[in-house]
Amino acid sequence: MKATILSAVALFLLLSCAGGAVKDPVPANPVVSLSAAKDTNVTFDPAVLQRYQNEIKAFADKLTSKGNFNGSLLVAKDGQILFEYYKGFIYYKRKTDTITSTSAFHLASVSKTITATAVLKLWQEGKIGIDQSVSAVLPGFPLPKITIRSLLNHRSGLPNYVHYMEQLGWDKKRRITNKDVFDFIVNHYREIDIASWNTRFNYSNTNYALLALIVEKVSGQTFPDYVMENIFIPLGMSNSYVFTPQDSATAMPSYYYSGRQYAFDYLDLVYGDKNIYSTVQDLYKFDRALSTNKILMPAALEAAYMPYSFEKAGEHNYGLGWRMNLLKNGKKIIYHNGWWHGNRTSFCRLLDENVTIIALCNNDSKSIYSVKKMSDIFGQYLQKLDSEDDENTPTVAPVKRKTGAKKAVKARARKASTSKKNVTVSKKTTVKKTTTKTKTAATKKKK
Repeated sequence: MKATILSAVALFLLLSCAGGAVKDPVPANPVVSLSAAKDTNVTFDPAVLQRYQNEIKAFADKLTSKGNFNGSLLVAKDGQILFEYYKGFIYYKRKTDTITSTSAFHLASVSKTITATAVLKLWQEGKIGIDQSVSAVLPGFPLPKITIRSLLNHRSGLPNYVHYMEQLGWDKKRRITNKDVFDFIVNHYREIDIASWNTRFNYSNTNYALLALIVEKVSGQTFPDYVMENIFIPLGMSNSYVFTPQDSATAMPSYYYSGRQYAFDYLDLVYGDKNIYSTVQDLYKFDRALSTNKILMPAALEAAYMPYSFEKAGEHNYGLGWRMNLLKNGKKIIYHNGWWHGNRTSFCRLLDENVTIIALCNNDSKSIYSVKKMSDIFGQYLQKLDSEDDENTPTVAPVKRKTGAKKAVKARARKASTSKKNVTVSKKTTVKKTTTKTKTAATKKKK
């Protein structure tokens, strides 16, 4: 199946040349490439180009000198790649298989940008309504107010399945699928602490696991096949794929910062929220397709880049599949970061300057999120590393507890407290009596 798809990709590229020729793997390590091939007619002033490249390289040198950067980096402007950097190994601990331009990394939550694009593509084709109820597309879904848009912008109220499924008894020896996420909501929604619909932003992987199911239901294809045939192949993203169990032997592993490899666990089959693999060059092709309306029309992009959540003051907001910084000076950064196991990723886009910054790593290096600071090379973006950018999920999952259970817990606590007090009083009384007896005996003996 994978061989057939790859052959189809090669044939498509040969006939259409839509995505340009795929470069051969770069053998050296690390690899730094400046001023790669253009895909527009923009010509930079040599002095301006040199300044961009010097500042980017200085930033990249500082970034990669801190700790063991193991990954890839690409910066482009106006259709011209200004800087590419590849360092490290696919098998990080063994130091084997050099990372090159064709090495596909797990995108973690950057996958959401592609999932959202698949949904918006179906919307612009008239196959779904973005404000349609999820229950109208996925029969049996028990929460009729939740819409497709509220899944996309994380205002559905659904908490993260990563937490509540385990707390409510999921057997961790069983690997969860997207259908399991759906079925668990159907069977346990009264026990899950689901917030009121569309009242606040609540970043949740559950939303995008359900969106992948919606793509499957509407298209009649599996999510991996739909994304391959409607996004990756048409855009020439020849090293990208949605992970399935068949990819287990070849997918790039990820590592703790210490070098220990992450094990495959029970959460690693769910896609849509994560589990898309790609390269910096393929993501740049995706970026160019968005910027030139090759895959989504202006109306869909306008909806995607629109902020939806204002109940919390600050520059952070979320569109449809994209985070954003809305700065006081009117500037806007469209971006998404990701974290899953040892995979840390960042995909930043400056629409005003037509700039793209992409960084991927597989050894749990949090410093990768600082690449957004490079925005200031191109404009007044006043960047600082923000804790909200880490993609770290909360450690406590919201799970409802029945009122009766709460009362029982409190009653047991009161009983235990009372018993403890009684024991203490009893001990004091015993000690007092013993002391009195001792004193009496001593007095008699003295007499």
